[in-house]
Amino acid sequence: MPLVLLSGYPSAGKTTRALQLKALFESKIASSPSDARVSRLRVHHISDQTLGVSRQVYHTAKAEKDARAEEYSAVKRVLSRDDIVIADSMNYIKGFRYQLYCEAKAVQTPNCVVHVGTPAEKCREINAKLLADKDNDGGYEEDDFENLIFRYEEPNGMTRWDSPLFTVLDEDETPPFEQIWEALVGSDGKLKVVRPNQATVLKPATEQNYLYELDKTTSDILAQIMTYQKDHEGEGGGEIIVQDVEKPIELPAMPMTLPQLQRIRRQFITMNRQHSFSKARMKQVFVDYLNNEFLR
Repeated sequence: MPLVLLSGYPSAGKTTRALQLKALFESKIASSPSDARVSRLRVHHISDQTLGVSRQVYHTAKAEKDARAEEYSAVKRVLSRDDIVIADSMNYIKGFRYQLYCEAKAVQTPNCVVHVGTPAEKCREINAKLLADKDNDGGYEEDDFENLIFRYEEPNGMTRWDSPLFTVLDEDETPPFEQIWEALVGSDGKLKVVRPNQATVLKPATEQNYLYELDKTTSDILAQIMTYQKDHEGEGGGEIIVQDVEKPIELPAMPMTLPQLQRIRRQFITMNRQHSFSKARMKQVFVDYLNNEFLR
């Protein structure tokens, strides 16, 4: 069942909204005992607190990356057609939201983003009060807070991974639950099924010389990455345009070594030996896979 992805500034009240949604989902399920499709649903609330992740992880890039990987794994473990998963975190990186969107599509279940739209200045006031309360660990260190505000990538309902998008304003008493329920579960009695990404559908390989093309295409893209890094030594990050691919390769801040890239390439080839991608489609799927791996 659906993935509900919360997003917002630090100290915006995301957990408050997540717990409201959890209570509303559970109430709706409990009130529908005669609907077998609804009554079997389970609700999961996943947050930094439930995972035991400290706010100190935002001090360093590696610790923060590890925390995102922990959230990703926790969501993936319980995501299914019979489970509603509320991912309660900042989820401020659009690439990470895209990863979770792909996981939902892989199990053919809907997803939505709930943007907790508390203004930055109000969040700043709330965070200062939480930091002043020494009895509770509820605030972010000032430098971490400002850094997270600066780096926040606001959800955009025009992109497929941030859609449908529901914005909850500070003055709203509750999230628009009925609209969220209708979008994700529905009231027509029919199960909402999402078509999976082509990359997740296993089909027997039929194209001539498929494995040769898979090996050659991925090798060429790795060579392009290594050439770019050599030409931009010491810079870190950057985007690489691959011919016939709409989305660029988004390199991580730390340059990738050839062994690291070869390991990712081997994983990709192992996963896709039995697929039947066209030669053109192969590039796009590998670029998407690289971008996802670089976010881990």
